[in-house]
Amino acid sequence: MEPFKRWRQRAKQLKLEVYALYLAYRDPRVPWHAKVLVACVVGYAFSPIDLIPDPIPILGYLDDLVLLPLGVLAARRIIPAEVLRECRLRAETVIQEGLPVNRIAAGIIIAIWLALAGATVWFLARFVRPAP
Repeated sequence: MEPFKRWRQRAKQLKLEVYALYLAYRDPRVPWHAKVLVACVVGYAFSPIDLIPDPIPILGYLDDLVLLPLGVLAARRIIPAEVLRECRLRAETVIQEGLPVNRIAAGIIIAIWLALAGATVWFLARFVRPAP
């Protein structure tokens, strides 16, 4: 049971880090290039669609177990330490009180994925013709 507790603690820490990165993204003291990377990392973390689908054995969880922590590490290195410290404290407070639900952001993410799926279907229907 000990390893399970460690994984649970690491998952909580990762959740805290991702939320702190989200808060840092909104901070004006963070340089633009850091904001671009943070937007990609946080967007990937909150996205319902993975780079590698989870049903694929082993590889399906590889992106969640490797790519996300690597993205968090890279983002943490380019955000000013003082800003990240403040954002972690705010993230801890918000998480203890319960994370806010942003239905507008969820709707936008879903709309983007639906638009991409629709564009893919349209492209396939228009340009891929069945053989006679």
